[in-house]
Amino acid sequence: MWMGGVPPLGYRAQDRKLVTIESEAEIVRFIFRRYAELGSVRLLKDELEARSIQSKLRTSASGRISGGKPFARGALYLMLQNRLYRGEIVHKEQSHPGEHPPIIDQPLWDAVQAQVAGNAAQRNEGGKTRQPSLLAGMLFDRDGNRMTPSHAVKKGTRYRYYVSRSLITKDRTKNSLGLRIPAAEIEQLVSSRVHRWLVDPGSIYKSTSARLADASMQQRLVARAADLSKHWPELPAARKRAVLAALIERIEVRVDQIDIRLRPQRLSALLDPAATSQGVTDDETEILSVPVRLRRAGREIKMLIGGPDPFDAKPDARLIRLLLRARRFNATLAQGEGIPFAALAQREGVSRSYFTRLVRLSYLAPDITQAILDGRQPLDLTAEKLLEHSRLPLAWHNQRTVLGFA
Repeated sequence: MWMGGVPPLGYRAQDRKLVTIESEAEIVRFIFRRYAELGSVRLLKDELEARSIQSKLRTSASGRISGGKPFARGALYLMLQNRLYRGEIVHKEQSHPGEHPPIIDQPLWDAVQAQVAGNAAQRNEGGKTRQPSLLAGMLFDRDGNRMTPSHAVKKGTRYRYYVSRSLITKDRTKNSLGLRIPAAEIEQLVSSRVHRWLVDPGSIYKSTSARLADASMQQRLVARAADLSKHWPELPAARKRAVLAALIERIEVRVDQIDIRLRPQRLSALLDPAATSQGVTDDETEILSVPVRLRRAGREIKMLIGGPDPFDAKPDARLIRLLLRARRFNATLAQGEGIPFAALAQREGVSRSYFTRLVRLSYLAPDITQAILDGRQPLDLTAEKLLEHSRLPLAWHNQRTVLGFA
């Protein structure tokens, strides 16, 4: 029986029994699952803050309001070891079966307790704080196996890796592809690609347009994303880890590319919590793909981070000249009001058809124009392709789709 006190997150008291509140119970399950995957209360706390998941909001009989704040690390430690979530009641340090239903099943409970005990042992050994694994809990290989952080020490130097679980448990089948990837390289690659996504206003407009119809709200989010991307290289590892964990659903490492599955709607919660509802949501995903190369080394597959990033092109002089000429033709058209197109084209020394096609290119979305000037256009976007698609739709989001910026 529940003998009184403040019920924990996930339960409410009724007739001396604890009754499950399913919406809160799902948050509890999420916290336990993420801790089992991340292996760190510090990283868990950062991720919960990034997702705007807060402690239980309570109102006392006198009307006093408490809770509704970010979880403290101490509170998370207590939650992760609270046997109430296993359906038990603790009395005088003895655990007894309770009359309430458990929220956490036995396998997840055991995994979390083993992780808590292991971390405590490491702290007692006086281990030094290591660089956090930026992508822990996010990486999966081609076979769907989770890739876990690992390390090796050679001649006093510590090397970090992400390793397929099948290589650790040695249950790899003949057709499976176990991976062992240098951590620094893949962390830099994923971080850089997400940074590219944040700095592109078109990405932000696209990801928020369905949920936020208010144009001023969208503009504010674009400005905040730009500010975040500006400081991205200098962000502390813990903060960067929290942003990535909030935005990324999973990262799939394939033979020839890495697929980063984003949940772009969560960007609103990251940049402006007031713009979205609190809680864990099932958002649509957007895939950012990055080419890579693999090579076999002994019985393992190692990754060479050497493939070209499709958004890492250098400025194309021909594309830029084309845009400048399009602007000049547009100015000629504006100044020559009433003069036939054919006469204006002849004045520029080009055919009427070519003059018309270039004028259309002066109506490209500003972010597409800026991306071309910065050299951030897709690799397959050449001057010939841009001319070929000169009959672009006027809607900017449609232009991004046609030209490969979406």
